[in-house]
Amino acid sequence: MNTLHDQLVSKDATMSVVGLGYVGLPIALAFAKHLRVIGFDIHEGRVEMMKRGEDPSEEVEPEGFEGCDITFTANADDLKQANFHIVAVPTPIHASHQPDLGPLLAASRTVAGALKKGDIVVYESTVYPGCTEEDCVPVLEEVSGLKMGTDFFVAYSPERINPGDKVNTIETIVKVVGACDEPTLDTVARTYDLVVKAGTHRASSIRVAEASKIIENTQRDVNIALVNELSIIFNRIGINTFEVLEAAGTKWNFLKFQPGLVGGHCIGIDPYYLTWKSNKLGYHARVINSGRYVNDSMGFYVGKQTVKRLLAHDINPLEARVLVLGLTFKENVADIRNTKVIDVIRELESFNVNIDIVDPHASPEEVKAEYDLDLKAAPEQGAYHAVIAAVNHEEYAGYDAEDFRGLLKGGHGTVVDVKGVFRGRTGDLDYWSL
Repeated sequence: MNTLHDQLVSKDATMSVVGLGYVGLPIALAFAKHLRVIGFDIHEGRVEMMKRGEDPSEEVEPEGFEGCDITFTANADDLKQANFHIVAVPTPIHASHQPDLGPLLAASRTVAGALKKGDIVVYESTVYPGCTEEDCVPVLEEVSGLKMGTDFFVAYSPERINPGDKVNTIETIVKVVGACDEPTLDTVARTYDLVVKAGTHRASSIRVAEASKIIENTQRDVNIALVNELSIIFNRIGINTFEVLEAAGTKWNFLKFQPGLVGGHCIGIDPYYLTWKSNKLGYHARVINSGRYVNDSMGFYVGKQTVKRLLAHDINPLEARVLVLGLTFKENVADIRNTKVIDVIRELESFNVNIDIVDPHASPEEVKAEYDLDLKAAPEQGAYHAVIAAVNHEEYAGYDAEDFRGLLKGGHGTVVDVKGVFRGRTGDLDYWSL
């Protein structure tokens, strides 16, 4: 039997990838080395960049575009040429921490307009268990006029890409796959096996696959929240959290999580999808919500601690200048979405502290549009009362006492080390970390 998988391999059928962000583009390019692919994104400017071999997210190097059978487009009509559709769009939250399915449902409508009998739609966006079948499939059916399970088929395979990570990639991470029926599961799993060297795990249902993804980030969130809370306790005791973790880590089964700012579009967002679903089912998720509360408050906590250090040195916050090193949500990436460094900055602003922000990876235009902040091209030497090392970009990783001293007014002041990476490297400067 000549399955859709076989047709894709022989290029008698075409794959589409809808949404070409930090998840979708690497997937599209990986498949395009084996299959014929249509890469679709609604942002024409991004599409033009990709046509030139440039990744707007700065994750894929130019050589990653080489040898790929891929057509980039912002024209939804081009999707009609495809038979196997992968949806990889963001699933953000509203300000109220409620799931925002807007991008996902819009992408579903776009794909539905191109659906034909025999097509398969695979969702990769992180969602709560049940979302694919309860929210996305009805849109596909309504717009296309086709019936899922009879005319077209649906699967779910959660993305596991880690931005900035060149080791754990789509090729090296096991791919979880769930589908509406066994034949679809087999076709989708075999298709992913073309690019995922680590292999696929076939889940028993779409909901199991959805749940497996969302608890990955929820588990990390809760564990980081515990360590963040411990850092608050240890700060009051007067001991360094990282020294405690080093000591505890000598036991073989101690889980080595570290305190920090939990932002981005995964760990800081996904648990809210699960707690929303839980609330709908009549259960209030106490542990998960408590973890979210702790992690969401850490940026403000760092800001307050910085002001306390200034006051302890008789520095009026109104007259203080503070340098923030890094604004992106994690080190060595350009993504500023849901960065919790902004909470540190907003807390400092509430005390009318004068703040300079530098980040060699962030786009000044995006920062201005998203947060109405101006990035400085470079810090001023000898100008600051405190330096906050908020994001451990490689450009700062080698800093020592002399580097910080050169930034501080008169060679004296406070170093706030959010990730604890400069511990023991700041000499006699005033030092604080989580």
